[in-house]
Amino acid sequence: MRSTVFPTTFSDLPQSGATRNAAATRRPVSLPIVTGLLGVVDGAAILLPGVTATQWVRLPVAAEWNFLAVVVLLGALIALNVQRFAGAYRVETVTAPGAGSGVTAMSWIIAVAVLGVPAALGRPEGDGFATWLGAWAGVALVALMAERQGAAMLVRRWRKADRLCRHVAIVGSGSLGERVLRQIESQRDGWVVATGLYDDRRTGATQGCGRRHVSGTVDDLVADIRRGGIDEVVIAVPSTDDRRAALAIHKLNGVPVDVRECVEALSFRDQPCRMVRLGGLNLIGIVDAPLRDWRWVCKAIEDRILAGLALALLSPVMLLIAAVIKCDSPGPALFRQKRHGLNNRLIEVLKFRTMYQHACDPNAESLTQRNDQRVTRIGAFLRRTMLDELPQLINVLRGDMSLVGPRPHAICAKAGGLLYRDAVPNYDARHRMKPGVTGWAQVNGWRGTTDTVEQIEKRVECDLDYVENWSVGLDLAIMLRTLLLPLKALRRA
Repeated sequence: MRSTVFPTTFSDLPQSGATRNAAATRRPVSLPIVTGLLGVVDGAAILLPGVTATQWVRLPVAAEWNFLAVVVLLGALIALNVQRFAGAYRVETVTAPGAGSGVTAMSWIIAVAVLGVPAALGRPEGDGFATWLGAWAGVALVALMAERQGAAMLVRRWRKADRLCRHVAIVGSGSLGERVLRQIESQRDGWVVATGLYDDRRTGATQGCGRRHVSGTVDDLVADIRRGGIDEVVIAVPSTDDRRAALAIHKLNGVPVDVRECVEALSFRDQPCRMVRLGGLNLIGIVDAPLRDWRWVCKAIEDRILAGLALALLSPVMLLIAAVIKCDSPGPALFRQKRHGLNNRLIEVLKFRTMYQHACDPNAESLTQRNDQRVTRIGAFLRRTMLDELPQLINVLRGDMSLVGPRPHAICAKAGGLLYRDAVPNYDARHRMKPGVTGWAQVNGWRGTTDTVEQIEKRVECDLDYVENWSVGLDLAIMLRTLLLPLKALRRA
């Protein structure tokens, strides 16, 4: 039986179902994104008053508009760079009680002094430049202070809602796990919280560290991660027990969290790794979540914009295909199928129906073969040209899928008589990213039926290569190559 999960200090308090559900629905806030957006807002708080000040202050013709524009741009650049050098965009500054208001005010005063005073020298008297400069500096200072106070209020609200701290699970209940746990608990800033202790060993020695109980096995940890509420995992297993550590890392490779390993366990690792700092501990980064912070934002923007444009342009074609399907055979135009998505969650994938309604196979118990009698006449064409995948643009807009990613597979899909998960040991690692309408495996020729285990192994190999090397440029290249696949299919036909 599993023990309770301890929120902060692993005290002997049971965790209710409501607490677990609250943790699962917690939407963490990325501090790197917050600090980046803060720089954008700072720039707007400087530029907009500079432009609008020209409307408040009557300026004679002698005050050239081009000159003022240059002053505003240089002022913004100087202020933002001074703030950056002064540490105004560091996480510890942004999360301080005033969100760096003092540093921001001083940076703006320095920028005005460095730029404004030399710019005012040599200007003809009475041209209004000094009045404009004073109005701009004053209003921009008020705007910067108000914006920083607003940021401080948001940080306080996010911290109260438990959206800023990193929730860490620890694998290993021995002396090393206990030291890691005590070190995290000794940090008074509260940005890192230990949420559970896990160990695969089932002896009396694994009851916990002191009064702290073991929450379950590594398999239980994987299930907890999929329920949500855990951001990072620390492997705290002695280097003398490298097999147990390697097994834990293998299991955690299929979930989208950061996995760290204690420096003490470095000796049995042979692949490249990097040092990370977490809760006052020096750890080794083993696995990184593939998309986080700005990479996640770029991917989300890419998906929403391009999927929206594609859906708007292709909607007449999709309506025509739907009408042809309805005329070709009785039944709905769309086929819905449960498949595994991000973090192994089940999603409902949309496709144009390509089989006769009575022969549809929702779980893909038997994959389609060449000249499959279940496939309709229009269905064969849609499959060959990949047009049956077009409704998945709706999945992208709903957030279930991406335009590019590992293709979602049916629950019961098999290769060589084996379920995909049984055929490929690290199969679940492809679920660390959202599935895609198209993917790296598809443009490299690994699509269609999987009659042999080798075929699914090659497909998963391509998928994992994509997950580890994702970039916007790679996505665009895959999309361009995907556009050529229907033309190649028609030429072969």
